[in-house]
Amino acid sequence: MLWELLGAGVLGLALLWTVLQPLLLPGAPRAAIYVPPDPEETRRGIALSALREIEFDRATGKLSDVDYEFLKSRYTAEAVAALRAEAVDADAADVEARIAARAKAIAEGTPACPQCGPRPESDALFCSTCGRQLESADHCARCGAAIPPDGRFCEACGNAVAA
Repeated sequence: MLWELLGAGVLGLALLWTVLQPLLLPGAPRAAIYVPPDPEETRRGIALSALREIEFDRATGKLSDVDYEFLKSRYTAEAVAALRAEAVDADAADVEARIAARAKAIAEGTPACPQCGPRPESDALFCSTCGRQLESADHCARCGAAIPPDGRFCEACGNAVAA
């Protein structure tokens, strides 16, 4: 009976500590959760909202034709500039173009690290990231000996090379 009460007390204190710990010891900040911006709060969204607003104000008679034309040209130019900026950002983040460039580099015979993959240094013998010897069409990956252009095996160590 005493052991049951002692066990229940320890469990209760552990539970109480778990619940109150964030309040008593704030500790490290929690990871921030990414919340995408509201489309209305972006540069494009603000310009488009302004265009809708001036259309409404003109329809209700709050804006004269002169003011309407001035504001419409101003916010139309802003919306077009925002759309062009988004198009440039989309082109910069084009993953398919980067993949095609990497595939082209591999096809052209650039050296490749067995661990890190193709390397941008065309004349390097060792990987600039991990230091391993690079595999290339003209050198053996195992021993580094020169391989003839039509060779399928390294003449120095017998290692099979890529065709």
